[in-house]
Amino acid sequence: MRQIQTIVWVTGAHGFIGRVLCSKLKALGYLVGGIGHGAWPQSEFKKVGIDSWVNGDISTGNLQLLRSNLGVPDIIFHLAGGSSVGAAIAQPKEDFNKTVGATVEVFEWIRENQVDTRVVAVSSAAVYGGTHKGPIDVSAQLIPYSPYGQHKLMMENLCRSYGDSYGISSVIGRLFSVYGAGLKKQLLWDLCVKAENESTRIELGGTGEEIRDWLHVNDAVNSLIHLASFASPSCKVFNLGSGTGTSVLNIAKLLISFFPISGGQVKSITFTGKARPGDPFSLIASDPLRLDVPGMELARGIQDYVHWYLNQDGN
Repeated sequence: MRQIQTIVWVTGAHGFIGRVLCSKLKALGYLVGGIGHGAWPQSEFKKVGIDSWVNGDISTGNLQLLRSNLGVPDIIFHLAGGSSVGAAIAQPKEDFNKTVGATVEVFEWIRENQVDTRVVAVSSAAVYGGTHKGPIDVSAQLIPYSPYGQHKLMMENLCRSYGDSYGISSVIGRLFSVYGAGLKKQLLWDLCVKAENESTRIELGGTGEEIRDWLHVNDAVNSLIHLASFASPSCKVFNLGSGTGTSVLNIAKLLISFFPISGGQVKSITFTGKARPGDPFSLIASDPLRLDVPGMELARGIQDYVHWYLNQDGN
């Protein structure tokens, strides 16, 4: 008898984490549907493991289209939402619609269609805000002070509300600083661009003492897949990080150590001393979700990122 495949949908599948997640899900034998923004020809979305792609907003009509194409999902990995503190500060309404509005659409679709679908909701360590020192437990006080963090917290509260009121099963994963090949923004990307184009000195914002918990994208998607087994109407919350903090200065030094030296000149790293609005000083996961397989060692992950950057088309 033919075995029925598990159907999963990934919202925000066109993004950095979404692509890696879809590839992993396909390798595990799932039937994968993707929805989000991006004109993606079939030959391209098939490469990352997506069986059916819908280009557009997370809306009732587009979710119904994905159902028609692929079937009712057993699990929805909900990655769609704002992905930048800076962009959220510049355009808070747009970030609200991307994060909060999209989440309402997902849960309303499940409620109205009365399907037994679990949701793995991707949140952010930004919900903790900037007042915590040292490792942060999931029970810590939530004091986000950027629109980005506020909207992620609203998304989390929606997950709990639909569990309490309608019995919809979900689980929340709060991601810390995810990195890896394919990420074309944020600190590592900026460092590589500066290292390639500035011969002697690299200047970054902040003080360099800011602490972040770095999680390789492969470890992040493995954690998200594992989280599905914890989905329930009570909506548990997990930190997804390494549990180790590293300063921005040390990350910069590590990356530069793997970057080819131009003209024999060692690059110096300086900081403006001005922090970006909405950026917490320290974000480190306490008691993050642990998997049975070892995670990516930070130095190896940074080295791999530099190798990817230097071997892109056009580099």
